[in-house]
Amino acid sequence: MNVVALAGGVGGAKLADGLSRLNPSPTLTVIVNTGDDFNLFGLHISPDLDTVCYNLAGMEQPDTGWGRADERWDAYKEIQKLGGPDWFRLGDRDLATHLERTRRLGSGEPLSKITADFCRVWGIDPAVLPMSDDPVPTMVLTDQGELAFQDYFVKLGCEPAVTGFRFQGVEKSRPAPGILQAIEGADLIVICPSNPWVSVDPILAVPGIRSALEEKLVLAISPIIAGKAVKGPAAKMYQEMGISPSASAVAKHYSNLLDGIMIDKQDEKLVKGIKDRETHPLKVICTDTWMKTREDRVRLAGEVLDFGQQIIEEV
Repeated sequence: MNVVALAGGVGGAKLADGLSRLNPSPTLTVIVNTGDDFNLFGLHISPDLDTVCYNLAGMEQPDTGWGRADERWDAYKEIQKLGGPDWFRLGDRDLATHLERTRRLGSGEPLSKITADFCRVWGIDPAVLPMSDDPVPTMVLTDQGELAFQDYFVKLGCEPAVTGFRFQGVEKSRPAPGILQAIEGADLIVICPSNPWVSVDPILAVPGIRSALEEKLVLAISPIIAGKAVKGPAAKMYQEMGISPSASAVAKHYSNLLDGIMIDKQDEKLVKGIKDRETHPLKVICTDTWMKTREDRVRLAGEVLDFGQQIIEEV
């Protein structure tokens, strides 16, 4: 089965890893959000892209799901000692990624080629594609004004109340090479349990991607369980924009794009409402969507593929 996954953040990275570990594994392409990319110390940092790659390579910090395992913090400690900005933690191994990426971007190479080369070195089999080679920074509209995403997310700890989002320059962006071809050849599109607002919406906003997905079988896994986000500020964002956070809200968020959604067994009471809604009723599977271990990732990925195959056979 040819699978395309849309991913960002730790939840997306974990499911992408699960999909990649199945035996026999599907032909997998992972399209990753780059709206949270930013510059610090003159370095181009791609947090979601690195989180996905580190997980696929089995190099992630096991306790956080982001950053590198067995990391050292010598450079970061020296920055602190010298009075430099220390609000974004950069480990020594992680710094090597940013240094080499920045050097190659400066020489004119596109982010997609650099990412493909890094994946080859790290032994990553699936194709990992940034959503665009063009910069599309996510801007968060808040009660404290418009903020760059990392200023909102890390520097201010998600404290400002959110009123909306803007993907700067997205109308001029293009999908990275290979994205539209991967979607066209896919049997199944999986929207990972990533933050709908700031991990998935930036991908969908790149011209040509959403329209290509509308022709395909699309499943989503809700990142909201029992009204709370497994990780990150997704539930808080829903609340601040006047929407009750739930798996139902996630299904509605993706509107008519979905053919099915997987929700956690804690939200079983929501199944009927999602299935029977007047506009675009969905197929729903209720399961354990928590991914605490690597085995959980593979189990959930297998259930996602089985769900997709079930829908294909019913058509």
